[in-house]
Amino acid sequence: MTDEDHLPNVPDSGGAFNSAHARTYAEGPPRQVPGFAGLHRMSSMLLAERVPLQGSLLVLGAGGGLELKSFADDHAGWTFDGVDPSADMLRVAEQNVELHSARVRLHEGFIDSAPMGPFDGAACLLTLHFVPREQRLDTLCQIQRRLAPGAPFVVAHISFPQTEPERSLWIARHVAFAGINPANEERAKRAIATKLTILSPEEDEALLRGAGFSNVSLFYAGLSFRGWVAYA
Repeated sequence: MTDEDHLPNVPDSGGAFNSAHARTYAEGPPRQVPGFAGLHRMSSMLLAERVPLQGSLLVLGAGGGLELKSFADDHAGWTFDGVDPSADMLRVAEQNVELHSARVRLHEGFIDSAPMGPFDGAACLLTLHFVPREQRLDTLCQIQRRLAPGAPFVVAHISFPQTEPERSLWIARHVAFAGINPANEERAKRAIATKLTILSPEEDEALLRGAGFSNVSLFYAGLSFRGWVAYA
């Protein structure tokens, strides 16, 4: 593994991961996200509270296919539409969900490339911090419009206070937990500070409500990451 492999996963300027990142992406989340497997298990459980046995799920940021595989393994009757802007990442997803390929459709693009549904549930894990601030509310609104009334939505991403010195402290904590090579720590901090769109938990919750979601509840907090469940 090279020093480059110890840098955080960030997309290119177009919002998509290139082929080099795609090949190694699956190694990143388990190392960088506290309780990664538990996050998938909790998300699956919360969705299953309302998604029927033969339900349909929309997954935004489905490249890599890690959550698709987890959900499909847990729920044999669910069908999935996964959306991601990276063709390379979607190819990785195809490989990861090969056993469930009859139940999974993948779409290259952003949320406007997703079918209109209505879906019985939706998930967006470790993705929204890649979406620019000016597109965040519209992205959430488009997810909400594609859901059946009352359908659950689980979302998790980097979210921490944005006032200094707290912001810099949380960036440093994020890098430290990820096990970044010490020689690359400052570079990693700059990448997170400049290439990701990180909001405070209060802003994230306000955007969910502004997009029309109700009963917004925090269900996951792992160092620099937060996760919520909300309902259309």
